[in-house]
Amino acid sequence: MTALETAAARPHRSASLQLGLVLVGLHVVVALLTLVWTPYDPGAMTGGRLEPPSLAHWVGTDRLGRDFLTQIMIGSRIALIVGSAAVAIGAAIGITLGMLAAFATRLPDDALAATLDILIAFPTLLIAMLVVAASDTASLGTAILALGIALSPIVARLTRILAKRVLLLDFITAARTSGTSWPGIVFRHVLPNIWPTLAVNLALQFGVAIIAEASLSYLGLGAPPPNASWGRLLQEAQGTVYTAPIGAIAPGLALVSLVIGVNLLADGLRDVGDPTRRRGA
Repeated sequence: MTALETAAARPHRSASLQLGLVLVGLHVVVALLTLVWTPYDPGAMTGGRLEPPSLAHWVGTDRLGRDFLTQIMIGSRIALIVGSAAVAIGAAIGITLGMLAAFATRLPDDALAATLDILIAFPTLLIAMLVVAASDTASLGTAILALGIALSPIVARLTRILAKRVLLLDFITAARTSGTSWPGIVFRHVLPNIWPTLAVNLALQFGVAIIAEASLSYLGLGAPPPNASWGRLLQEAQGTVYTAPIGAIAPGLALVSLVIGVNLLADGLRDVGDPTRRRGA
């Protein structure tokens, strides 16, 4: 049975997974919906400045008179794109480096492990800021690349640790004895055995990437206008937080709900994959 099938068979033990699926699923639906429909044109001034919520504008309007619900919906799409792409880049770099370290001899392995430990000591946001600053341009693509690079040391370190454990098992020795090539050992034996744990970690890194992207946008280092990033919406709303608090509350709630959903999803998958962690088991 797959992890999701196992969760469905034990509903009382997979509340985290189910709630996470609901929260993340809602954002995915909204993001897909924006590809074909939004209440208003994202860049159009459809009302007065800082209008309160009404039937015409359910979440009011921003300081330029744009529909705020439309902006938040677009922000959902951007958050999911950035999170997915950054995690994909981080996984590609991290898994490659981790595998190289696991198969390397002692000296290169120790050198790479020490380098990874140093990089992990720096906050993900700080590394991303340095990458954006080095590129000398702020764009959605730059933010994705910066976050992917910033996440890769964490993935590399975990991959290295997990791969080394698998390489000590008897069936790896048997595979080597039978003449299986190193790529064959990696793709047939190592990756399938470490992937469940890696998948949970990548889900957690997805949430980290979403928060980091919002932080970059808040600081003016993320996706520039007209991209409606939640971080930029929060930055624009800080000057009107007392007169129009919905401008800060709405994108904040959207950001929190998605991150909580991702973390619950990761926690639920971990519980399903490791019976010893299930409460009441």
